[in-house]
Amino acid sequence: MATFIAVEGIDGAGKRTLVEGLRRQWETGGVRVATVAFPRYGESIHADLTAEALRGGHGDLSQSAYAMALLFALDRRDCARRLRELIDDYDVVIADRYAASNAAYTAARLADNSVREAVAATEWVRALEFDRFGLPVPDHQLFLGVPVALAAQRAVSRAAGDASRDRDRYERDSTLQERVDEAYRGLAAAQWVSPWRILSGAPEPDLAQDLLR
Repeated sequence: MATFIAVEGIDGAGKRTLVEGLRRQWETGGVRVATVAFPRYGESIHADLTAEALRGGHGDLSQSAYAMALLFALDRRDCARRLRELIDDYDVVIADRYAASNAAYTAARLADNSVREAVAATEWVRALEFDRFGLPVPDHQLFLGVPVALAAQRAVSRAAGDASRDRDRYERDSTLQERVDEAYRGLAAAQWVSPWRILSGAPEPDLAQDLLR
């Protein structure tokens, strides 16, 4: 049975870099590692619909925080069986984004309405993805708490160097990214769903070892 780890953070925080760094460390020591990234663009119809909506497609779909969250959740639901198989077959499974991403972005989009509605959204995501859809619960959730301005700069540079990673509506909205960061920190403080650890983005030599203790 694998240790299941979810890596979270705003766009440009360095999630992919952390996932690959951990994978290399563990595999060097003979640990069997599987990785998965959400949304699964190019693999999931639900993920592709969200990408199209965030680039102006499908009418007013992207204007609904709950509609977008449902599509992101359905992407993970379609992958639930595969996730459980990976957890059964490997020593470590790492997800680049998971359900907490949905909770943070949905709460951030509803923050203008009221704090109560934003908090209710995180509970709705939890109930939908873990209770109703039966998704595996992470053993650890890692939040890359890098400065929002630095993450934005990285996202811009990444898009400039890779046309396939052009920024979407969420990524271009600096105010939203600030609110998402705040929402993530609230989830971490509440230890939402399972244990959280906030990382600064600086190298942590003992991280890989600590996570498997």
